[in-house]
Amino acid sequence: MARIAGVNIPSNKRVEIGLTYIFGIGRTKAVEICNKASIPSERRVNELADSEVIQIREIIDNDYLVEGDLRRETSMNIKRLMDLGCYRGLRHRRGLPVRGQRTHTNARTRKGPARAIAGKKK
Repeated sequence: MARIAGVNIPSNKRVEIGLTYIFGIGRTKAVEICNKASIPSERRVNELADSEVIQIREIIDNDYLVEGDLRRETSMNIKRLMDLGCYRGLRHRRGLPVRGQRTHTNARTRKGPARAIAGKKK
């Protein structure tokens, strides 16, 4: 089992798929990394040599923002919006949808479970 960027990559999967277990790396970036490291797409993680794992690790460290650093940057961006008091920051602060979705119905994921209104009758 290869350990890259603090994440255990499953050994029985293809390298392209295994790299997507790292936060911040999707299919497109995984294919780019495999091309830079000149690893064929059908290669499995358990078939990688130690030198190839080290090469992948160096490519990710140098070229991509992943895991803790990416999470920290994202949370800092949200915190900055909240501190500015802009519309998007207020929506984050209130726990409502940020990107213009309707909230009259739906939006239950952001708003949480529905709360009953006391004393409401037909």
